[in-house]
Amino acid sequence: MSDEDYVYDEESGEWMPASELAAKQAAADKVEVRDAVGNLLSDGDQVTLIKDLEVKGAGQTLKQGTLIKSIRLTGDPQEIDCKYPGIKGLVLRAEFVRKR
Repeated sequence: MSDEDYVYDEESGEWMPASELAAKQAAADKVEVRDAVGNLLSDGDQVTLIKDLEVKGAGQTLKQGTLIKSIRLTGDPQEIDCKYPGIKGLVLRAEFVRKR
């Protein structure tokens, strides 16, 4: 028998080793963001727009096929934060991009 501490997991109603519970909670905190075709996105990826998007407040339209470099995940499974010349604070929905 090991000397590891056991803790009660309220979700499952079971006693489990503390390391297992910590790993389970870390996996639950990680958000999966997927693009329009189902590819998993991560920080630093390059994406391409799959349709024309009118940017509110900037008076600009981003055309289909525009390359967005170095995205960042926001913690929301549907939104990605990105930089584009001339537009500050651009947040795109993951359903309108495709991983390059």
